[in-house]
Amino acid sequence: MTMLLEYLTEGPRILYTSNKQRFFPKKYHGSAQEICQQVVKECWNGKFFQVSTGNFAQFWTRDFGWCVSSLLELDYEKEVHATLKYALNRFSRAGKITTTITPQGKPYDFPNLAADSLPWLIHAIRKSGFAYYPYKDFLNQQIQKYAHKIITPNTGLVNSDMTFSSMKDFAKRKSACYDNCMVAMLTQDLQGMQLENPFAKYDYSTLLQRHFWQGEYFYDDLTHKNYIAGDANIFPFITAIIKDPKLLEKSLQAISGAGLDDPFPLKYTASRRHVHFIWQEIAMWNYEGDTIWTHMGPLYIKLLQQTDKAKAEELKKRYARLIEHHANYLEVFTPHGKPFSSPFYVCDRGMLWAANYLTL
Repeated sequence: MTMLLEYLTEGPRILYTSNKQRFFPKKYHGSAQEICQQVVKECWNGKFFQVSTGNFAQFWTRDFGWCVSSLLELDYEKEVHATLKYALNRFSRAGKITTTITPQGKPYDFPNLAADSLPWLIHAIRKSGFAYYPYKDFLNQQIQKYAHKIITPNTGLVNSDMTFSSMKDFAKRKSACYDNCMVAMLTQDLQGMQLENPFAKYDYSTLLQRHFWQGEYFYDDLTHKNYIAGDANIFPFITAIIKDPKLLEKSLQAISGAGLDDPFPLKYTASRRHVHFIWQEIAMWNYEGDTIWTHMGPLYIKLLQQTDKAKAEELKKRYARLIEHHANYLEVFTPHGKPFSSPFYVCDRGMLWAANYLTL
């Protein structure tokens, strides 16, 4: 009942805000660097980092986790710690760690339990050196709950019989490669922390290669369909679970060969044909199909800097031109590079993800 109430209030609020931006888009002045600096600064609302200044002016666990390393590099340690305190206070009060917290401070999952909420929260805690001891019992409870609900005990992989919320939260995937990277990252982060680690018995580097590596790229999920997925081929390396430079080079070549970085990075897939979506996607048709997502773009460019510095620099310049043209850091674009919109939804602006551009 509580979840339904959040859907009924949050959905209309987000759709209203997005359509307001259709007619009154916010713009910043300056270079790409200066625009992104202003965006990140405005995402700090005095209490916590919002994921955006527009549609999603609230805390999102995974998005904060994606940006935390860059935020620390940009000297926002105090704000990162305040954000973690804000989130942990509300999560512990609710007795659960969720994908998001409403602007009113209520935690909830969209569209359901996520495989990456706990991993990104733990990652942010470890990376920032946040003093998590007052929340130790709560975090241990959530770790055990995660192990029980999300992991298949005899394999260590994410349960393929359930659909979890994830980075691509409108898609129905069976034990996505990205989700398994999250468990691997969680295991890695828990090492050295004074928290329980029921995943330590699994070798996730081996598991990822055994179950997802095709020979030229990582499969999207355990169905092993023959298509390239952007997130599946950057997160084994972003999380540093896979460290083989030959695999990195092959994955990046596969991404480029599939056109996922054209006209700029990064698309989830070149087509939506192989992917099944939840019913809510109808209101935001093709939102997570072959669209271009700017949360993954800088992460992809950072990996590319290790294998092809010239191309990485060219893609960084494309991002600079894009940011300066729109005078903002936009959320998602059509396959041809236009701001995404549907009859009900217009892409968000002022994304916290701009922090990752600033640290390229």
